[in-house]
Amino acid sequence: MRSDGQAPSAPEFAAKLRTPFAVLGIRISGSALTGVEYLPLREKAMVPTHALAERTCRQIERFLDDPMFRFTLPLAPAGTAFRHRVWEALPAIPVGESRTYGEIARQLGSAPRAIGGACGANPIALIIPCHRVVGSRGSLGGFMGMTEGNPIDIKRWLLTHEGYRFGR
Repeated sequence: MRSDGQAPSAPEFAAKLRTPFAVLGIRISGSALTGVEYLPLREKAMVPTHALAERTCRQIERFLDDPMFRFTLPLAPAGTAFRHRVWEALPAIPVGESRTYGEIARQLGSAPRAIGGACGANPIALIIPCHRVVGSRGSLGGFMGMTEGNPIDIKRWLLTHEGYRFGR
């Protein structure tokens, strides 16, 4: 809380990058990436105002050109210790593959719903690849805390871009 009793506001975007599926709002705090927000395509792009935002945009562009590209950015996602454990497990999922919420839950000694909650709360989606976590029996599950609409279309786009074969 601020001294005036108000909750602190989220930091302003340090860049807004247009992609085929959304405009990505990039949030930086200090020397770390703290957020990638999926904004509507009608949102205007914004040139980076911070060196790390510039680096983030260049790495996202590299990923869009080559889904095998691995991000090397300093990350500082805000979340509980449990959520951090989940987020740290996700980059180990190979490009073009997926794991179910249940598989991640067994790996971490947790429950599938808790894994889904952590994935839905991921503030740096795309860089921390929660889109690679799917539901049982081939369902896409959720993305960005939603189970239908544009977020699921974005998840499908990302998985397709990475060479994921649906229904295998």
